[in-house]
Amino acid sequence: MNLSLFIARRYFFSGRKKNFINIISILSIIGIAFSTAALVIVLSVFNGLEDLLRGLYTSFDPELKIELKKGKSFEVDKNLIQKLQTVVGVDIITEVIEDYAYIRYRDADAVVTLKGVSESFLMQHRLDNSMVDGELVLSKNEIDYAIVGRGVQYALSLSVKESLQPLQVFYIKNLKASGLDPSQLYSRRVIQPGGVFSIEKNYDDNYIFVPLHFAQELLNYGNKRTSLEIKTTGKLPLRETQAAVAQVMGEDFSVLTNQEQHADLYRLLKIEKLFTFIALTLLILVASINIFFSLMMLVLDKKKDISVLFAMGSSSHLIRNIFLSEGALIAFTGAFTGLLLGGLICWLQDSFGMVGMGMENAIITSYPVKMKVMDFVLTAAVIIIITLIVSFYPARLATRTYSIQHL
Repeated sequence: MNLSLFIARRYFFSGRKKNFINIISILSIIGIAFSTAALVIVLSVFNGLEDLLRGLYTSFDPELKIELKKGKSFEVDKNLIQKLQTVVGVDIITEVIEDYAYIRYRDADAVVTLKGVSESFLMQHRLDNSMVDGELVLSKNEIDYAIVGRGVQYALSLSVKESLQPLQVFYIKNLKASGLDPSQLYSRRVIQPGGVFSIEKNYDDNYIFVPLHFAQELLNYGNKRTSLEIKTTGKLPLRETQAAVAQVMGEDFSVLTNQEQHADLYRLLKIEKLFTFIALTLLILVASINIFFSLMMLVLDKKKDISVLFAMGSSSHLIRNIFLSEGALIAFTGAFTGLLLGGLICWLQDSFGMVGMGMENAIITSYPVKMKVMDFVLTAAVIIIITLIVSFYPARLATRTYSIQHL
């Protein structure tokens, strides 16, 4: 065993140290342990939230989405669809018309985001596990059906089992129209409610899906589309398929992955995680100040031992390493305890959901957590750096306390 570490261990476990030094060392260990555990827990919660959001958006949004960089809609013809189908990695292409609309059911009304999709949308199976009422169907027996969000269903008191009362959909088409006939201001069509989905409140309260031809006629879009949604085969990396699709579409179009469609939200989440990490790192630094005072008092307490070691021919390097090792033992004991404690709490939360979200109708009942090895490694690295910083001055001071009077 290394001599400096051996002596440091003797000091660390020695019962002869003065009581106040023991107390400060114990407080240092406790402070670092709880700070480390808090850092691991918070980082794991952020990881869990990020995974939760990614899972929600993946179930609603496409793997790849094509839209104009400038403008709302663009012409789509068979030639374009055929070109995209020849791209290696492309599996299913869904044509989309999306715009705001006003809907009425009996005496209730609401403003929603109307999303007209081609039949290939059902082949992407994005809503299969999110249906809570009715059927996942857009057309059946030449009858068009709407798939509405649960929030829209609640707002309209809508029933998918009652076929006598259709859903009325209005679209403002010309605010400048003149004349006495108000019907010139808007277009109106009716559709039968077919199913209800539930994914996340923002989607549930705002979206309804309708067949593409229904949206074409209501919004008078003709061959124009607001976007194209692509499901890949999964046999190639998504980035390769994205690049190939972008090459076909040209510079005027954006081809966005699921994560890029919500880039601002993910960026905000990473920024929050970074600042939380910095704040809790400062908390560990404050807890580590106790190590500084503990080592300073230990240096004063061990002046005789230091003088004896110097008299026996020990170098300044050995003396310095003894106190650096002592600081490391205190810090690493606290860090190891904190990592175990944080990991245990995260496992309990993941397994049993001890802490709930505290919200009714939440997607999940408890806070999501996901432990990552890199978070543990990064936390340990921060503690190592902080320990070296706070231990350096006391260790350096120890090399200057040699005195013949202490022998």
